[in-house]
Amino acid sequence: MTSLKNIVFPQSETIKKSAIVDIITLGCSKNLVDSEQLMRQFEVLGYQVRHDAENPNGEIVIINTCGFIGDAKEESINTILQFAKLRKKKKIEKLFVMGCLSERYLKELRLEIPEVDKFYGKFNYNDILTELGQDYRADLRLERTLTTPSHYAYIKISEGCNRTCSYCAIPIITGRHRSRTMEDIENEVKGLVARGVKEFQLIAQDLSFYGQDKYKELKLPELTQRLSDIQGVEWLRLHYAYPAQFPYDILKVMRERDNVCNYLDIALQHISNNMLKQMKRNFSSEQTYELINRIRTEVPDIHLRTTLLLGHPGETEEDVAELKDFVRKARFERLGAFAFSNEEGTFTFKTYADDIPMDEKQQRVDDIMSIQQEISAEINQTKIGKSFKVIIDREEDDFFIGRTEFDSPEVDQEVLIPVKTEGVKKGEFYQTKIIEATDFDLYGE
Repeated sequence: MTSLKNIVFPQSETIKKSAIVDIITLGCSKNLVDSEQLMRQFEVLGYQVRHDAENPNGEIVIINTCGFIGDAKEESINTILQFAKLRKKKKIEKLFVMGCLSERYLKELRLEIPEVDKFYGKFNYNDILTELGQDYRADLRLERTLTTPSHYAYIKISEGCNRTCSYCAIPIITGRHRSRTMEDIENEVKGLVARGVKEFQLIAQDLSFYGQDKYKELKLPELTQRLSDIQGVEWLRLHYAYPAQFPYDILKVMRERDNVCNYLDIALQHISNNMLKQMKRNFSSEQTYELINRIRTEVPDIHLRTTLLLGHPGETEEDVAELKDFVRKARFERLGAFAFSNEEGTFTFKTYADDIPMDEKQQRVDDIMSIQQEISAEINQTKIGKSFKVIIDREEDDFFIGRTEFDSPEVDQEVLIPVKTEGVKKGEFYQTKIIEATDFDLYGE
């Protein structure tokens, strides 16, 4: 982390309620939900709130940081430093930092970047209101100012993680798993449906474990079923499941409920037993193949998204070759890969030397993604001539941009429909015939 001169700048006077608040969100959709909740609090107090503005120059700037891996931490620090310079020049009156990075490195950040008025962690960010002399409105805790298109929203069903993966800093940042009540989540969804939201992405650090802490049993299937019963919920999509203790009853819910998307995001990380053991995944190669086979058997047209980790200490060429073979056999419809980042405080950081050069890690990632590109292209070709229900997200250049139930916002491929098509509106569903396909996109009419 870059050291700065230990200069503390004077606090400005109380800022009027009509002031502009710029909130900048870095990292994942779980952070985005936190930003949206804070935005609602500011708005009801009379502040003007902007999110990820092109020119964030409001009187108050709040940066919601990510602290998961090296690249994300670097982006967060660089963003803080950028606005610290503006704070130093008094071009902004208040600068606050919240989120995962400051939850993880609170003491260090306070010392290194004193230009920031105050740092907050991941769970006490509502205290920013108190710092400004305002009161938090507990009666609005389920309300948010959506930053997504008005027809879809992310629903965070739990916080924290009880898993012990050797490389992962998430439990260090978020603590142990804490499920929300099903009634709380239902009420939030009902409120959003009343505002016109049709599509919901269920998110958590670990969907699989939902309910075990609060209800003493895995409750993701029951929660999903209850949410699918809410009138106006058109699509429910599941993100970030864990393979161990997988709640298999969710497959029955997917199969029987038309508004539960046949889509599952489940991070598998590796296939070699050598690496799965080193990563402390508590799941074997054999179990992984059995899991995928059962999922595809019970929900035949499901689209699976997974994430793989390359370059963990101890990963051999044989391990990588086995992983490549696995990708070819499993034929995931959606796949991402990233290079190992040695995170302070993790078991791997304390136990193993980070002995694989970064360029080698990246080459392994590139090789996996090259295989996936071929698979994606082949799968997309099979969709030509078929029709799918598509929701329209936006208009861009010469196309309306939409998605099928198999595509989550921001991370998956899209369906492009010529803007000359009459009667198409954003936020609406249309039966769309696929007429052309590329490696990672579809074209329809």
